[in-house]
Order: sequence, then C-alpha cells, then structure tokens
Amino acid sequence: MGIFDDVITNAKSAAQAVGKVAGQFVDMSKLRLNLAELNGEINKQYQALGQFVYESRKAGNLDETGLGEKFAALDELYAQFSAVSAQLASLQNKVTCPACGKQVETDSLFCSHCGMKLGDFKAPVVEEAPAVEEAPVVEEAPVCEEPACEEAPAEPAAEE
Repeated sequence: MGIFDDVITNAKSAAQAVGKVAGQFVDMSKLRLNLAELNGEINKQYQALGQFVYESRKAGNLDETGLGEKFAALDELYAQFSAVSAQLASLQNKVTCPACGKQVETDSLFCSHCGMKLGDFKAPVVEEAPAVEEAPVVEEAPVCEEPACEEAPAEPAAEE
C-alpha cells in the first residue's frame, strides 16, 4: 500500500499546484479587466474634460473650479490605474523600469528595452538627477570673485 499512498500524495500535490496556478490566472484576469475598465473611464473623463473646456471657451468664461475637479478626477483614476498595474506586475513577477516604463522580469539586472541598470534604481535615480542639474548652478555662482561682481546683486535689489 505504500506505493498507492505515494501516488495519492503526488496526485494531491499536483492538483494543489494546478489549483494555485489557476487561481493566479483568475486573479490576473480580474486585474486586466479592471485595468481595461479604468482605461475606459479615463477616456470618458478626457472626453468630458474636452467638452467642458470647449463649452467654457465658447461661452467666454472658464470655470477654474470645475476644471480643477475634472483634473482631480483624472488624477484619481491614474492613481488607481497605477496601483492595479503594480498588483498585476507583482503577480507576473515583473517590475517597471523607471526610465522607459516597460515591464521586465524581477530578477533582471538591466532593462531589456532601454538598458538601464535595475539593481538599486530607486534611490540613485532620484538622488543623481537633481545633483547633476544643481551642480552647474552652484559652480556658476562663485565663478566671479571680483568686487564688481559683488555689487551686481545689490543693483537689482535697489531697483525692486
């Protein structure tokens, strides 16, 4: 009976594995359907925004409050879309490249679309970009050390 018990145990574990995969497939299908619905709602909001702007412009007055509400609704839909996309990507064992936005495997070291290094991309990308932009500005300010340069900032202050 030992062989028969082993066969039953193996069949049960195989059925559980198939059930788990089927459950993940159902979850991914639900998320994809949710993404499609959100995309449709985003398109409807854009259409409503365009109609609102057109009618406001035609009437000669643009209601900033109504425009702000439409923008807020779109921002909320995009936030929901991003959250659902992240859930779907995690179920698929994928991450989103911060440079190009394409999804790549979680164990990838580099993006297969743009080549960016994915290892520790969050902290360096945020910190490096402003440092590169700010460095020339900081270096340009102390370039001129003559007394005439120190007087230049005082003149615009006097004009104000």
